[in-house]
Amino acid sequence: MDFRLTDDQQRLRDTARAFATGEMTEVAKRLEAEDEALPKEWIKRYAEMGFLGINVAEQYGGLGLGNLEALIVLEEFAKVSPAVAFPIFESAVGPVRAVEHFAGSALAKRVVPQVCSGDLVCAVAMSEPDAGTALTDLKTKAVEDGDHFVLNGQKRWCSGGGHADAYVVYTKLSDAPGAKGIGALYVEKGMAGVSFGERERLMGFRGIPSADIFFDDVRVPKDNLIVPAGGFRQLMEAFDLERCGNATMCLAIAQAALDQALAYVQERKAFGKALVEFQAVQMKLAEMAMRVEASRLLIWRAAKNAEDGLPSVLDSSLAKCFANEMVRDVAGAGLQVMGAYGYAKEYGMEQKLRDAWGWGIAGGAIDIQKTNIAAALVGRRFDQRR
Repeated sequence: MDFRLTDDQQRLRDTARAFATGEMTEVAKRLEAEDEALPKEWIKRYAEMGFLGINVAEQYGGLGLGNLEALIVLEEFAKVSPAVAFPIFESAVGPVRAVEHFAGSALAKRVVPQVCSGDLVCAVAMSEPDAGTALTDLKTKAVEDGDHFVLNGQKRWCSGGGHADAYVVYTKLSDAPGAKGIGALYVEKGMAGVSFGERERLMGFRGIPSADIFFDDVRVPKDNLIVPAGGFRQLMEAFDLERCGNATMCLAIAQAALDQALAYVQERKAFGKALVEFQAVQMKLAEMAMRVEASRLLIWRAAKNAEDGLPSVLDSSLAKCFANEMVRDVAGAGLQVMGAYGYAKEYGMEQKLRDAWGWGIAGGAIDIQKTNIAAALVGRRFDQRR
């Protein structure tokens, strides 16, 4: 078992790091200040550099590399900012991977290459006003009508809502109860009957637009079916990969917080000596580093165990849950070490703490991951309704 990166992986990481730090640092500051999404011209630049669809099959326009390589690149961009990393997240671990894995080849060939080329942004529409953690309670429904589905409903907390070009929409496709009736459709932004609510203003995640989506008698061609009713398990399998992306966002924020705190305590002086000379600061740095490295190993194990497929629910939930808790602690410790400078917007540490908190809510809350872990350990799902 070799925990070292290969020469090719190291070169990939170095390339991503050089581009992200050299080209995207100032862009990230602007996105944070203005709370606007990364402009399309930058997404096209990502595509030209090969940063989109790293782990997507070559036949669909990707590089055909593994999940680990995709997460390595994602980490380097997310250390600069989740907003500049988000297009990479969406292309490598986001909903387009469900299209690639489970949709018919015609739909996959129409959609996935456009994402990899930077011509299309695809987001997921899962949660609803009354269905978040209890996702099988969703009310959005599509009814067959000739060679179309007629879609009605409302989605909430959609990262990319109003900004993305298309959506993987989780919806009821039959009257069967719970998960048995749920599937997914590919819905384009410009379809008649698709509209959006006001832009949500969140504690963090600035530069990642979010808004309600409304579907009013939207006629969706049957060719846009991703998975039919009863395909909820497949959708969750694809979501296991997204959990690894979520965990990597946490890892990147935590690593950036550690790097910044480490530099600060070697420069800042108190009582006539650098802060790093105080044992209490040394202990805090060590604890931050241990948690960051443990998180990285859990994420990389999940990715490597899956190779170029989809991670297991156990591996992905372990990685996400640990990373979600870890990043809150590490970013908080980084802010505390920097004192008033950490609390000031000018220095960026407080942004890390705000962004850190959101990932333990997005993509399945921390406690749900613990339920997933326990279920995997005992070999059965737990019925939360009884």
